[in-house]
Amino acid sequence: MTDNHASLPSSAISAQSEAADDLFDYDLPAELIAQEPAPTRAASRLMVVHRATRTIEHRRFPEIADYLRAGDLLVVNDSRVLPARLVGRKQATGGAWEGLYLRTLADGRWEMIGKTRRPMQVGTVILIEPGPLRLIYQGKTEAGHWCFQPDPPGDAVELLERHGRIPLPPYIRDGIEQPQDRQRYQTVYAKQPGSIAAPTAGLHFTQELLEQLQQQGVRLAQVTLHVGLGTFQPIKAKRLAEHVMHREWCAVSAETAEAIAQCRAGGGRIVAVGTTSVRTLETVARLGQGAGLGAWSGETDLFIRPGFRFHLVDALVTNFHLPRSTLMQLVAAFSSPELIRTAYAEAIAQRYRFYSYGDAMLIL
Repeated sequence: MTDNHASLPSSAISAQSEAADDLFDYDLPAELIAQEPAPTRAASRLMVVHRATRTIEHRRFPEIADYLRAGDLLVVNDSRVLPARLVGRKQATGGAWEGLYLRTLADGRWEMIGKTRRPMQVGTVILIEPGPLRLIYQGKTEAGHWCFQPDPPGDAVELLERHGRIPLPPYIRDGIEQPQDRQRYQTVYAKQPGSIAAPTAGLHFTQELLEQLQQQGVRLAQVTLHVGLGTFQPIKAKRLAEHVMHREWCAVSAETAEAIAQCRAGGGRIVAVGTTSVRTLETVARLGQGAGLGAWSGETDLFIRPGFRFHLVDALVTNFHLPRSTLMQLVAAFSSPELIRTAYAEAIAQRYRFYSYGDAMLIL
């Protein structure tokens, strides 16, 4: 098991666990926010952060193979991004409208979020472009989100594939999709549709690199976490304990649970690709304490922050995240807040590319 606070006094851990302070903030030049993916997935840079020695290396992403060894288990999130951004106009007025699909409710209606100049009235009809798809406004959900009845009704995944657009974050071209995004804002192993944003740490892997790793004895396993609002919800509370994570659906199969058990028994390391894989693994580890890790699916609201004790994850592949975010808290918990602050300052000095289409970090 990983004990990543060995070099930190317990008083420091406690303070870091409770304060959402400036240690997790930083100033980023706008030109370092990647607006396009690298020319190829393998062209990304890789910062390697060594927790034990508190040292940093600068490499290319395919050189991650130099740090993984036979017996290690690479755990990826196989969730697939839905074309969840819908653009259209109000039938009555012709006014522009845009919304983001979140999930399908039990009765077949869609839960969505978006912005309008004025509150919508029940019965308002939205004409989606390209059509024919209409959304009929039904009111608010318990969470305060929009509720729409799709017309014609049907499988949400199929309807979104026909009518939706890739839900790029607003810091990439103001969220405007380009043809390449359909392929590049998706991992090469994505297969379970359900996310409204990409698990971006996996965007750097190519099929060739995964095959190379397997040839050198690294095993590959999949978990699923459908990325929702919880992953990107900013921390607004003054105390971290007061921040509430939205629930996100995740799953670990029996096959993956067995692979983890075999890796542990053989002395290998669990290498999580992305914060979503970490949250899935650590959620299931806590549920299975004392009974062994087994297959599981359900919702998680696990908030990983400094002071957290990791039970499964030994190494982490991740991107560079937004300041004062829960993702920054997670990577700081896995290394230390001071080390991550140093790494981010170094990344800015070395002109790394940040956020979804940016470069990667390997924390060992």
